Parts: sequence; structure tokens; C-alpha cells
Amino acid sequence: MFKKIAGTKDILPQDTFCWQEIEAISRRIFSLYNFQEIRPPLLEEAVLFNRSLGESSEIIQKQMFLVKNKDGLYALRPEGTAGVVRAYIENNLYKKSGFSKFYYLGPMFRLERPQKGRLRQFHHIGCEAIGASGAVLDAEIIAISDHLLSACGIAEYKIKLNSLGCAKDKLALSAALRKELTAQAGKLCPDCRVRLKNNVLRILDCKVESCKEVVSGLHLEGACLCPECGAHFQQVKQGLEALSINYEISPRLVRGLDYYTRTIFEITHPSLGAQDALGAGGRYDNLVKELGGPDAGAVGFALGVERLLLVTSHKSQVTSKKLVYLITLGEELKKCALPLLNKLRKEGIACDTDYENKSLKGALRRANDLGAAFVLIIGEDELQKGVVMLKDMESGKQREIRQEDLIRELSKTYCSSEPENLSSRPCSKNKFSGESRT
Repeated sequence: MFKKIAGTKDILPQDTFCWQEIEAISRRIFSLYNFQEIRPPLLEEAVLFNRSLGESSEIIQKQMFLVKNKDGLYALRPEGTAGVVRAYIENNLYKKSGFSKFYYLGPMFRLERPQKGRLRQFHHIGCEAIGASGAVLDAEIIAISDHLLSACGIAEYKIKLNSLGCAKDKLALSAALRKELTAQAGKLCPDCRVRLKNNVLRILDCKVESCKEVVSGLHLEGACLCPECGAHFQQVKQGLEALSINYEISPRLVRGLDYYTRTIFEITHPSLGAQDALGAGGRYDNLVKELGGPDAGAVGFALGVERLLLVTSHKSQVTSKKLVYLITLGEELKKCALPLLNKLRKEGIACDTDYENKSLKGALRRANDLGAAFVLIIGEDELQKGVVMLKDMESGKQREIRQEDLIRELSKTYCSSEPENLSSRPCSKNKFSGESRT
């Protein structure tokens, strides 16, 4: 028997309803902020990620899914930003509009040890705003993530905020950290002793207790921000306060990707344990130019879908409660089932029928298992009288109704409406785990 690859998950029908709800909510929220969907490929040239994420980043060093053939070295995308920026440049989108807003949904891939909170294939919902450098945009990007989480019915999360400053500030911060940490190198884990030379900022994010203890003694509160970056960060905080968005300053917060500059943020949830990030993001003002495009400021974020599902508090629902289930009594009557099902579906009414020749009792049980709102029963008597028996599955009441009145009757209670927020709809508390943007 074949089994799924370690670090992947089968998203089964009883769970996909919740995925669809989160995706629908995300599309609605992004549309409110005038973002447009973009769908870059899953496969990119490996050098794209080497260039954007940084050669010393853990993703490049340890986590890339690489595909080598006669045409070159490719990689399954480990995150979404680099592909969006590449598409923005390659398709000359900056020539059509000086400022662009994109959002995306889809799978990402990282080759790491599977555990709770980390999968090898995980899914992101993210957005990128390219072509502006103002602090107001940073605040709005964080506001979108807050809006989206609230719309999904998620509470108790924290928004952690920091600024890395510009490229010069990052160099100054790295030099100051390296000078202070070199004296304590013996207390650092083996990985952090390597980071001390190659990527000292990553030491601030180490989860090893001895390293966390060393880092806790550092004084990092804005010490290396230039006046311009300091003013930018102050404006971001003022923007969030104007929007009544709660946040906490986290001076030891860094991101594991080299492209981040100035504002960075992370959203955490206490129920997730050690891998507590729901998502993260920040500004990356130099990346577009470094990848061959114009000098364009940019900012974005991504949320891990599997992690969003882990922190929802709703029970599972197999399907929509508006399903209509048709039961025909006898083999001969099955030929009238398909035309009636076809008529209902053309009117936008979701319906199904018994394909297994079950008894009436068995078919009713199946309808109940599917969460059907109504059952239609047609036997010889109903056929001769030109009626159907309409059973309300919630109340248990049933009555005859003429076939020509069926569409109108069902439409009173069935007609499709706008999707509700996830907070008001049942949803799986899935045992999925996934990776947030780092």
C-alpha cells in the first residue's frame, strides 16, 4: 500500500469546507483593499531564491526542494514573495502602474523535519504591495492581516513589531551584535557559532535555551536606527494606534530572510506551542531592484493556512446545510431522477441522489450523513399525481408539493446567499500543521 510522503497531508473532503471558507474570506478581505490575485508557478529557478533569501539563510542551506535537469537547477518555492517580485519585473507590471497590490494563495515547500507546526508542503495566504515606501502602507498591511484573522474568528493572537532599519542600519546592527556576542561565543549552540560569522541576526531567533539566555541580556531597542528609519518606525506605530490595532514592540524580532528592511512583524498564537507563528511579514525596499527591476519599495505578509485551522475553535461540518437529496423508490423511477437533478442544478440548487440502490431508510440515513437540508421522495404514487414528497430534515416534517412548484418552494429557503464569516460557520479544528512565512 502506498502512503503519503512524510511532511505532507491529505486534505480530505470533511476538511476542505473549512479551507474553502478561509480562502473565500481572504479573497473578500483582499478585495476590500483593492488587491488583485496573482498566481506565480510553484517551480522557479533556484538562483532566484539564493539571490533573494540570502545564501546563508536556513532555507537555502537546509530546506530547498531542488530539481536538477539538463536545463538547469530549479526549486519548489519555499515562500511566495520572490516569485511575485520576479513576475512583477518579468512582465513589466511596473510600467503599467507605478504601484501594484497582489495577493496569492497556494502551497509552499521546505525540506525539513516534519513536526507540529512544520510541514514539508504547507500553504500560504499572502499579499505584496510594490511601489511605495511610506509608513502608512506598512500600517495598512498589518491592518489587513489583523482584519483577516478577525474575519476568520481567530482571537488571542499577538502582533509583534520591530524595525531592522535600512541596509546600512542592518550592517551596523550586525556589527554591534557580532562584537557583543563574540565574547560569549562559548555559550552559543554550534549553529549560532556559525551564524556569528555568516548571519549574526539569526542568533536573535534561535530557540536553543542557552542562546536565548545570551540574547535576553542584549540591549537592542532601536540603537542602530538612523534618524530617517527611526521616524519611519514611529509613523508605523502611530498608524497602528490610529487604527486601534494592538501590538507589542519586540526588539529581538528578526526575520530569517535577507531581503527584509525597516518594518518587520510576526503574528503569534499561544495555543500553538513552540512553533507559535500564525504568519509574518515586513518591508523589503531593496529586493525589486536587486532582482533587476526598478528602485521600488515593497511590503507584504503571509499567513500559514494550516496554522489558521489549528487555532479555529469550530466543529467539523461535512458539507453545506443547503443540500437537497433526491430519493426515488424503485429502479424504474431512477430515469426521472437525472432530469430533475439537472433542473435543480441549473437553478443553482445543490443536490445529490442515491446511486447505491439503498432502501428508503438507508437513503434517508445517507441524506442525514451528508447534512442535507431537504429530501425529495418520489414513488409510484407521487409520479402519478405529479408531486414530490418534500421532507424538511431539521424539523422532520414532510408534505406533498407539485413538481411545477418545487423550484419556487425550495428557493424560499435555499437560494444562495453571500458567504458568512468563518466565525459564524462551523469549521474543522483540524490536526494539520504548517509553516508560516519566515
